[in-house]
Amino acid sequence: MKRYGVIMAGGGGTRFWPLSRKSKPKQFLNITGEDTMINDTIKRIMDLVPPEQIIIVTNKAQESTLKKVLMKEIPEENILVEPFGRNTAACIAYASMIIEKRDKESCMGVFPSDHYIKNVYEFQKVLDAAFCIAENSDKLITMGINPTFPSTGYGYIKFDKESPIKINEVKTAYEVKEFVEKPDVQKAKQYIESGDYLWNSGMFVWKTRVILNNFERFLPRIYYKLKSIIDLLYNNMGYQELEKVYKDLPDISIDYGIMERALDVAVIPCNFGWSDVGSWDSLGSVIPPDENGNIIRGEHVEIETKNSIIFSNGRMVAAVGLEDMIVVETQDAILVCPKRKAQDVKKVVEQLKKMGREDLL
Repeated sequence: MKRYGVIMAGGGGTRFWPLSRKSKPKQFLNITGEDTMINDTIKRIMDLVPPEQIIIVTNKAQESTLKKVLMKEIPEENILVEPFGRNTAACIAYASMIIEKRDKESCMGVFPSDHYIKNVYEFQKVLDAAFCIAENSDKLITMGINPTFPSTGYGYIKFDKESPIKINEVKTAYEVKEFVEKPDVQKAKQYIESGDYLWNSGMFVWKTRVILNNFERFLPRIYYKLKSIIDLLYNNMGYQELEKVYKDLPDISIDYGIMERALDVAVIPCNFGWSDVGSWDSLGSVIPPDENGNIIRGEHVEIETKNSIIFSNGRMVAAVGLEDMIVVETQDAILVCPKRKAQDVKKVVEQLKKMGREDLL
């Protein structure tokens, strides 16, 4: 049974503004200092999934940027272009149908393109274990991250410790009880204390046939609309039809649409140094702070500044007496905010939209 990888690369990364923009969102940036985040994602899975079986899904607005930064090992025909974003369910259904046209009996992993993983070797062990379960069952497998603090920025997965699924001598999966949305601080603390919850990483593995059966059952509108044009899409002839179909597809995530409703879902608890690098305050998981707790990139002068993020894309940034602050400089915009308000950066993007400042988006 062939293994495929689907990398979702159409997101906007609004909480990483002003560095992340519509035309060049977070996944196309080099944040780690090694490569762009999407290429790092590809490299992590290449030992288990060959490049010719890695599918990238992006949207029309980001297609040209993707092709400029994408590593050459990925064939151009493996780039699927959505006319516009319709959340993760439509993206995964589209890719699943293309894969099924190639291979009737296949397994596929689904990965966000803009996450950071420190321990790649451990990640690959978990991914191989997930593929092994999927190949030998009809389960939907997800990777749950062992939480390290009561985050309010992540969704959680409640799992049943009394229902272990032995994979091998080092890996065990568990039946999923429920998926829960981002909690408030009090609930997040309760989740951590109980030991029954994991962070939802947004990474999945399943048989292609099984996920398509779930689409047919739980999201028939997406399933039948895409199925009606899949032969054209497979032969690169149906983009106009795809535009028409996408307008009518529901904007829904795979979590809401399928994972929360499916009956046979398992999770593998993971500890491989994962972060979704979802906002500026999470940068410490990727770039080690200096002796003053500061994360600094670019030209700068800092005096009596502690536990702050200073990110310059060109001009000199001078910081005096700052503590727990974020300062980001780009050619056309400057962000200044307390670290505790990092999640609210997306509100700036919403406000710019209302102001009609497309030039800053």
